[in-house]
Amino acid sequence: MRTMRTRRHSLSVRGGVRRLFAAAGRGGGPDHVPGRAHIPLPTRSPGSGATVFARAGAAAVLVAGALAGVTATTGTARADTSGPCDIYAAGGTPCVAAHSTTRALYASYNGPLYQVRRASDNSTRNIGVLDVGGYADAAAQDSFCSGTTCLITIIYDQSGRGNNLTQAPGGGAAGGPDNLANATAAPTTVGGHKAYGVFVAPGTGYRDNHTNGIATGDNPEGMYAIFDGTHYNGGCCFDYGNAETDSNDDGNGTMEAIYFGNIKVWGYGSGNGPWIMADLENGLFSGVNQRYNAGDPTINHRYTTAIIKGGPNHWAIRGGNAQSGALSTFYDGPRPNVPGYNPMRKQGAIILGTGGDNSKGAQGTFYEGVMTSGYPSDATENAVQANITAAGYSNSSGGTGTGALHAVGAGKCLDVPNSSTTAGTQLQIWDCGGGANQTWARTPSGQLTVYSGGSQMCLDAYNNQTSAGTKVVTWPCNGGANQQWQLNSDGTVIGTQSGLCLDVTGASTANGAPAELWPCNGGANQQWNLD
Repeated sequence: MRTMRTRRHSLSVRGGVRRLFAAAGRGGGPDHVPGRAHIPLPTRSPGSGATVFARAGAAAVLVAGALAGVTATTGTARADTSGPCDIYAAGGTPCVAAHSTTRALYASYNGPLYQVRRASDNSTRNIGVLDVGGYADAAAQDSFCSGTTCLITIIYDQSGRGNNLTQAPGGGAAGGPDNLANATAAPTTVGGHKAYGVFVAPGTGYRDNHTNGIATGDNPEGMYAIFDGTHYNGGCCFDYGNAETDSNDDGNGTMEAIYFGNIKVWGYGSGNGPWIMADLENGLFSGVNQRYNAGDPTINHRYTTAIIKGGPNHWAIRGGNAQSGALSTFYDGPRPNVPGYNPMRKQGAIILGTGGDNSKGAQGTFYEGVMTSGYPSDATENAVQANITAAGYSNSSGGTGTGALHAVGAGKCLDVPNSSTTAGTQLQIWDCGGGANQTWARTPSGQLTVYSGGSQMCLDAYNNQTSAGTKVVTWPCNGGANQQWQLNSDGTVIGTQSGLCLDVTGASTANGAPAELWPCNGGANQQWNLD
């Protein structure tokens, strides 16, 4: 039993899931250039469940037309001929917020996706798309941030409503302002193009308290997000969606957000998690009650589509693999059977990475997500899922491989000292000799394995630590997030759990120099090549 290496989770619980959403000014700044005109909200207010859901048949016809234009175009600068928000609009439930750091979510969008700020001089730059309706211009970020570190300061709303996500202020559960995400900590590819997601370490959070068009009260809405299904914890609360605007926990039913993680303080699903659940304030719900729903499964695809939608006394959880396949429905039924959730009292703020009261002990990675006006039909969401899978998300530019892991700056190889079979042996660099203790294999699940002394071991961040200077060791392979690694086209090897780079300590070039985790800085001692 591996008792010395238990994972430590951060959980802030003060009288239930309390949500405090401190008032803040609108982000975005003078250089925000919306790419679409405002989309008018439907003027008809829902008065009953029948009113909300009657449009499904017509939506299916509209969506079929939109889906006919969804084609995979891997290797081009442009995304699909219809984006997710075009499909939602065709279904009668237009996007009122659309956030992504990887691609345009409308076929006609040509504005900025996000803004970064570099540490060297605190200057900022908007990162846009390679082409109208296309993928993120990651090369612009790489050039701007070369030789220094960058943070993501704004995630722009593509809907034209100005619902931009900026640094979250303090809240009732934890002080602030929150941390901003390292701009290079979640590299990915989409459509064959390099891009970056939003890596939320504990303490990181974004929000907008002053929104335009987001559902309030018991009005219907839908939302989806694409998350890294391997990056999560049991902290509260990694959310994306609707929250309070007055910096307080205003009680049951004042939130409606997607939650992703494996906390079990409130509701939970089958297996060990993570689960897609709804954060409805003062409770995470996997179904109609406040506890267990066997129909809400553990879901941990590397790229996971997560959906929550809700209307008058009706809501649903759906999810699937964002790289392939269809959506599944994990719950579809009435509101929770405890007071305060029917009718809902949503307030219409937007959060990413935290709970409504700034509970910020959770972690996760976000790539894209939207919120809609109106309750989307399953047909609409199925068409959006087809668009997502066609987009071509991938966590590797090089696939699997086996060979020596060369430390480029030192001209040496990552080495298991003396072919040790002892779990916890810290790795080092050494002259390349071609031995088994220097031969690494990258698995489809993102592990880096080595046979040392005849035993297979995994590259491991010691004790699940995520701080600078964490030792990189060998440990029996167990599928943990601290054994997941991203090999990137820029030569970095990044720990999925920590967002830190595999680093030769002190930029040493000497035999025996230890390997560790360190914030990515573009140094030669963080450049690797799996040969």
